Amino acid sequence: MIEPFWKTKTLAEMTPTEWESLCDGCGRCCLNKLEDEDTGEFLYTRAACKLLDIGTCQCTDYVNRAKIVPDCVTLTAKNVAELGWLPETCAYRRLDEGLGLAWWHPLVSGTPETVRQAGISVENDAYTEEGIKVEELVHHIWKLPKARRKR
Repeated sequence: MIEPFWKTKTLAEMTPTEWESLCDGCGRCCLNKLEDEDTGEFLYTRAACKLLDIGTCQCTDYVNRAKIVPDCVTLTAKNVAELGWLPETCAYRRLDEGLGLAWWHPLVSGTPETVRQAGISVENDAYTEEGIKVEELVHHIWKLPKARRKR
């Protein structure tokens, strides 16, 4: 039996297609985040990037996202470990930390529906950032829910 690529390759060894397939489509990384100056903890808000389609948790202009949203961070094998704001559920973070993909990940389950079943997707919890001023984000802080157990 052949092992799946995420078990045999490092992030740096993956092809662009393999790399992109690691994204589970939860939308969590597209939420605006605040860093607590005292603790260094990252606090997520329900306010999502203006390019996130809340219904599908997909970027509406993925190719041009960095041009449209200058503070959009492109994940690379080199910067994953440095990005303390990546959610604990993020496949890139999990693999970088030596953990496997979670049961809900579409590469494991075979369907993107499990991301919603596990409660990882932000589709029913997030809203667009448009109209929210940066100084108002503190009023939109949200504790990311833990993943539900496999049914």
